[in-house]
Amino acid sequence: MTALKGDIATIALMDCPIHSLTMAETVGHIDRAIAEKRPLHHVVVNVAKLVNMQRNPELKASVVASDIINADGQGVVWAARLLGRPLPERVAGIDLMSNLVALAHEKGYRIFFFGAKEEVVRKVVDKYTGQYSPDIIAGYRNGYYTVAEEPAIAQSIAASKADILFVAITSPKKEIFLNQYKDIIQTPFIMGVGGSFDVVSGITKRAPLWMQRAGLEWFFRVLQEPGRMWKRYLVTNTLFLGYLVKECFRKRKTAVV
Repeated sequence: MTALKGDIATIALMDCPIHSLTMAETVGHIDRAIAEKRPLHHVVVNVAKLVNMQRNPELKASVVASDIINADGQGVVWAARLLGRPLPERVAGIDLMSNLVALAHEKGYRIFFFGAKEEVVRKVVDKYTGQYSPDIIAGYRNGYYTVAEEPAIAQSIAASKADILFVAITSPKKEIFLNQYKDIIQTPFIMGVGGSFDVVSGITKRAPLWMQRAGLEWFFRVLQEPGRMWKRYLVTNTLFLGYLVKECFRKRKTAVV
């Protein structure tokens, strides 16, 4: 991590540092890093990612090595509050991406979009080109490739001279890719955005605002893709509750000692 690690208040949840930042504060840090051409690696964590980090050391190392770690899921915010380590608010990755696209238009920054299917990433680029300007587009590429192609992809992103890189690939692949190749990419701001391209392109619907605030976005995804999602969320949510109970007991034991 950069000096930001010591400059921003940080809590720990399931051995993962999470920065205590609002959306506006996060955007401000990113804007300054881009203006100064200072590399900044951003990641968001939700319930599923925190659980998977307990079982995947490479994913955990990639997340912890990031410069800013925001709480994407409402469940993470509630868990932090339950443990007496409150966060100011949820900073959802898709909302941060939207704010940064607007910032790019305002400040003259250029963005590289990497991930999703070819038709999806093209729709994202076309949408933002029409909404803002083609000047914000540094380049784009779909997210289907072999491991052997990774170095060349990193080099092509570097050659684009983008100020911002959004990577819409599944976890843990995107976290590991960014951590492994960020020194080659050299884009001032890099961020994994998961399925955000599908939402922006209209392929997938986002949960209504009331469900987002109620921490039910996972349930909305289950309703959209029950065959694929119900087991994943049943397992991760159950494991998360188990880890949370353990952490509560550990906190209580430490307080007694």
